[in-house]
Formats: sequence, structure tokens, C-alpha cells
Amino acid sequence: MKATFDLPAELVRALKLRAVREDRKLKDVAAEVVRRGLAAGTPQNVAATRRVRLPLVQCKTPAEPDTEPTPDQLAETLLQEEAEWSHEAARR
Repeated sequence: MKATFDLPAELVRALKLRAVREDRKLKDVAAEVVRRGLAAGTPQNVAATRRVRLPLVQCKTPAEPDTEPTPDQLAETLLQEEAEWSHEAARR
């Protein structure tokens, strides 16, 4: 299959030099380099590095069983705890 790529001149020059040194066709060297690059950066490796880890927020005040706090209650609790953390950090 044919494809056209717009590559930097220094990259094409390096591919051509390798092809000459190894007495191979440019297309074979380019295909090998692309295969190696794809094998090195498998989607599993990329997905693992891009995983987002959300912070776990632990409240000092336990929630009552079978009740779900409202957004306003959560905001108030978080603001109180943030204020406490700020005061503790200022004391240090």
C-alpha cells in the first residue's frame, strides 16, 4: 500500500543513510522503523500513562446511614475542612 508522508528533511536523510549502510531499500527501512515504533508504544502503555487519578476526599464527619448529603451540605463540609487545613498549615 502506498502512502505519502511529509517528514522533516533530517529524518529522511537518516533513513536514506541507514538504507545505504544496510544495503536495503528505503521503503523496507522505513517500514521497519515504523513497526518498531508502534511496538514500543502499544496502546496499553499509553493508556496507563494517561490515567487520571481523582483525589479521595475523606470527611471527618461521618455521614448518617441511608442518607445522601445535598450538594450544599457537601460544599459546607468541604469548606469547613479546608479552613481547618489552612489553619493547621499556618501554625506550622
